[in-house]
Amino acid sequence: MSLRDHPPVPNLPGRAPGLDGAARRELGGAFRAGGEHYDAVRPGYPDAAVDFMLPAGARDAADLGAGTGILTALLAARGLRATAVDPSADMLAQLRRKLPDVPAVEATAEATGLPDAAFDAVLCAQAWHWVDPDAASAEAARILRPGGTLGLVWNQLDVTVPWVHRLSRIMHAGDVHRPHFRPAVGPQFAEPEPLGARWDQRTTPEGLLELAKSRSYYLRANEATRAKVLGNLRWYLFEHLGHAPRAELALPYFTHAWRAARR
Repeated sequence: MSLRDHPPVPNLPGRAPGLDGAARRELGGAFRAGGEHYDAVRPGYPDAAVDFMLPAGARDAADLGAGTGILTALLAARGLRATAVDPSADMLAQLRRKLPDVPAVEATAEATGLPDAAFDAVLCAQAWHWVDPDAASAEAARILRPGGTLGLVWNQLDVTVPWVHRLSRIMHAGDVHRPHFRPAVGPQFAEPEPLGARWDQRTTPEGLLELAKSRSYYLRANEATRAKVLGNLRWYLFEHLGHAPRAELALPYFTHAWRAARR
């Protein structure tokens, strides 16, 4: 990963579209299965973003919506006592396979079942938009120690790069925010502080096809729509952009991270 300063992002929504409870359950349900594929194609997070979300001296961290443990593994590698929480048994099966020493709890961010005041940091990667922010904030505050921090992070395709902007449209991967976007958190927390980072993921055209298959739009689509998405992507990558099969390429990402201190 290479880290760079990020310029203003043009022509993007000022905030993420709101989802009610029914929509969150419907859209988020697309990730109940397919954990092995998700783990293979989704990127990690820049070290700067992870370090930014952790308070000084942190020892214990809960990863809410941990999925297959992409962020959890980065926490464990830093020597933290990490606990993973996710409602998908399939996702947690992948996490337990690669992180057998990490406690993994099948539960939601709104009702983790974890003990009071047990963590220095509560983190949520690529999942806060799937939760009820008021209920999840209250739960995070309950399990945090005094002085603890809530950390939220998203990777998104860097659509300031023209070819990536078109790629995102073909993939229906349009969940991007302006740099001044702030996630909704409950009154238990101070105003979130932001950090933005640009970096590149090394991949191949075939890797981008597999990445498209991990998006909620593709997972919820019928077979005809899936075939259309993949056909358009193959044309764009191999014919329009001229990439050779299995050629290495750099996929630009923009990572948004926030930290909010528990009041």
